[in-house]
Amino acid sequence: MFYKVKLKDHVRVSPNKFGMELRQAVITEIKNKFSGYISKELGLVIDVSNVEDIGEGIIIPGDGASYYNTTFNLLTFEPEMHEVTRGKIKDIADFGVFFSLGPIDGMIHISQTMNDYVSFSKEKVLQGKESKRALKVNDKCRARIIAVSYKDIANPKLGLTMRQAGLGKDDWIEQDLKEGDKKAKKIKPAEENKIKK
Repeated sequence: MFYKVKLKDHVRVSPNKFGMELRQAVITEIKNKFSGYISKELGLVIDVSNVEDIGEGIIIPGDGASYYNTTFNLLTFEPEMHEVTRGKIKDIADFGVFFSLGPIDGMIHISQTMNDYVSFSKEKVLQGKESKRALKVNDKCRARIIAVSYKDIANPKLGLTMRQAGLGKDDWIEQDLKEGDKKAKKIKPAEENKIKK
């Protein structure tokens, strides 16, 4: 999930940025410090959304830089367990699918791609044996996050599934919804009464 996080920090502006407008220099330094930053508390920092306040600058003896007590907002992405997310297939291997969520990639094991026996082809296509549904690179899909690991903080791991109702390739979801509507219309009034009892 994406979040807007408000932080306060002493931002160090190096002397080579003294010629810049102060706000731009501070934003540049914040971006240098936080872009790509990953932590369990913040998730993955995407960008600096805005700077709210820049305090009075101070200079520390022996350091040529100036420091500004600054309040700013960051746009972050923190994957959450059971979150349903949209993305696209980045790559397909014989063991599963690499799924791009935008700022981060996840992995969908081959057994979690669909409710069917799946075969892998050399053309990097996963095909369902009975359903004949196929997954290809760049297909847009919906998946649920089922595992989040920060064991290696610089490289968090995400596990996802597409086996539950309402998940999978966009075309499959649309097809399932249409089939559900057709089945609902086929229920006869007598059957409806049995269902109500």
